[in-house]
Amino acid sequence: MKILVVDTGNTSTAVGLWSDGRVKCVAHCDGGFSEASSVASEIIEKHSPVGVAYVSVVPREDGKWRLFAKSRNLKLHTVCHTDFPVETEKGALTLSYPKPETIGADRLSDAAGAVSRYGAPVIVMDFGTALTAAVITPDLRWRGGVIAPGFPLMRDYLFERTAKLPRMEIGKGKAPKIGRTTEEAMRFGAIVGYRGMVKEIVSTLEKNFNCPFRRVATGGFAKWALGEMDGFFEIDPTLTLYGTGVICAKYF
Repeated sequence: MKILVVDTGNTSTAVGLWSDGRVKCVAHCDGGFSEASSVASEIIEKHSPVGVAYVSVVPREDGKWRLFAKSRNLKLHTVCHTDFPVETEKGALTLSYPKPETIGADRLSDAAGAVSRYGAPVIVMDFGTALTAAVITPDLRWRGGVIAPGFPLMRDYLFERTAKLPRMEIGKGKAPKIGRTTEEAMRFGAIVGYRGMVKEIVSTLEKNFNCPFRRVATGGFAKWALGEMDGFFEIDPTLTLYGTGVICAKYF
């Protein structure tokens, strides 16, 4: 089975082809719907998927993708909490959460993908516009998570709320030994400070649940943030798209 998988985020849109449990033809588009839909059209023309599996945290984009799928006579299914329990390769993942309708669709896809690929217990962190974490315990229950500012939010806040700090470029460059320019000082604070926050989040969650979790990271800034942490996380760039396919495959 071939399914077009789409992940619409605040910073970029990812598009790919979910085919028999694997994700390929992945593209990350910064231009929003216009650029992403062009890539999606090429995938449809070449591979003839049976439908569109869709995950979004940007409601204003949803109608565009519904019309896109309709115009190509493809059924579209949007990830949400009512898809659970969801069968994964490691068993049925369920939601143990007071208000499951408030869980972000991307976090649901991350969790389904992480359990299917890596099993449980697992912590999956998504390094996007926001930093999110989902916690799945050994009984395959989604227990909750963490939401913190991501690199773009931190960068923009510093730029907008200070008179002299520049708009730092993110996603490139390593942390210096010490900041000897304003840019270096900001990059040191962003990367090293962020790693400290991530380690503390993981340490506290493992203490709270008395459980050594497997750690998986995804999202556009995961490699940049964690690149020098010596295997502290498994970095999986296609996890959200893969999890979207895992959740939605039963609908096509």
